[in-house]
Amino acid sequence: MAVQINMATDLTTTKRVLSAAASVAATVMLFRSITQDMLPSEFYNMNIRKMFSRFSSQLTMVIHEFDGLVQNQIYEAAEIYLSCRLSPSTCTDQRFRVSKPQTERNFTLKMESNEEIIDIFNNVKFKWVFICRETESMSDNYIVRSEVRSFEVSYPKKYKVMALEFYLPYILKEAKSILQQKKTLKIFTSDISGNMWRPMNLDHPATFNTIAIDTDLKDRIMKDLDSFLKRKDYYRKVGKAWKRGYLLYGPPGTGKSSLIAAIANYLHFDVYDLELTQVKCNSDLRRVLLATANRSILVVEDIDCTIELQDRLAGNRENSTSDQVTLSGFLNFIDGLWPSCGDERIIIFTTNHKEKLDPALLRPGRMDFHIHMSYCTPSGFQVLASNYLGIKDHILFQEIKDLICMTQVTPADVAEQLMRSDELDTVLNDLIQFLQVRKKQNEEHKNQEESAVKKEEPPIKKCEKDEEANDDIDDQSRN
Repeated sequence: MAVQINMATDLTTTKRVLSAAASVAATVMLFRSITQDMLPSEFYNMNIRKMFSRFSSQLTMVIHEFDGLVQNQIYEAAEIYLSCRLSPSTCTDQRFRVSKPQTERNFTLKMESNEEIIDIFNNVKFKWVFICRETESMSDNYIVRSEVRSFEVSYPKKYKVMALEFYLPYILKEAKSILQQKKTLKIFTSDISGNMWRPMNLDHPATFNTIAIDTDLKDRIMKDLDSFLKRKDYYRKVGKAWKRGYLLYGPPGTGKSSLIAAIANYLHFDVYDLELTQVKCNSDLRRVLLATANRSILVVEDIDCTIELQDRLAGNRENSTSDQVTLSGFLNFIDGLWPSCGDERIIIFTTNHKEKLDPALLRPGRMDFHIHMSYCTPSGFQVLASNYLGIKDHILFQEIKDLICMTQVTPADVAEQLMRSDELDTVLNDLIQFLQVRKKQNEEHKNQEESAVKKEEPPIKKCEKDEEANDDIDDQSRN
């Protein structure tokens, strides 16, 4: 009997609580409806938000896509940064957008409307929400629909300074790096008129792991590139444009083009292949150079064959005209106008004959690092064998390396021999025979050159020899 009374009492109490809660909820809904009808929506939303924000420990930043008519840099950076944070551990919703431009290789991921992402920075939780709402406007009796996009990022109020001074700059930096690494590399070539750049995808597979150059030289190049990328503040401090010049010189087939591709893949820089013979005059050259982008490599191949030196020679100055690219004009653009209009520029010149170049082109500041692309070395052969044959050692390797040290043979020649057969022993034995033949040819060629030099030297008479000997004796007695 007592149990039944208690159950009845509990049931009555529960009914009263539910009735009171329903009454309160109805009153709140009625109050909200009245205030929405009587007050403007902007006033209502603003004041309600303010009322709740006073009791909230969170702060919210709103990042709109546009600042007036100008694209908001922080919005762009946040979009790139957050696209790499889309994962099951960060998304509260498993919805996101995927796209792929026709000319690009990589997929692009973006947040879906109203999706949230949690990002942790310095042990502080930042909650990002993507807001996208449609708007309508009338234009020439037509309804124009558009989207207004923004990000809302919420975090504890006490970290306001950290968010503005450290978190947002970090996002800008990370977005720049992500964009650089994800972009599809391009090689730009000038058109027939020499006035425009035409882009194509750069698919060259060369890397510093695959190019057949001396290991020590390879390490020096990589360290120099790394140092260049880190010294932006230093270049500005000393008042110099943030650029670096490289000269690649050596005989054909030693891998100059492959090294350029390896540098582009290592830095993830686009390449501008400048064909100076297609540029008509200095003014066209200025226009072409100013059209290049930051974080790029300007390549001028066979510089000794593409620049006329008449304006550097006093006797021919009267023959110079404005309808040609001159060396002095080219140097003025390299040193002055072009590099000052951008950052992180690499300039690479190639030549088979360094001795033919004007000294003005070789000085530091224009060509900072001279890289001799020599004939194949034992370490270069080791790389080629690993790339083409998939092996790191063999009983015939030592004999091959000894022959390479005594033979002037290019990495391109060795690579061609390694591709001739799928049979390992056959390939290596054929390579040994090739090197032996090439060694003999080199020795014969050297002997012919020495004989030709001896024939060109005038015979020295006996009396002239005696006079030279007497002069040497007099010089020694005076000393």
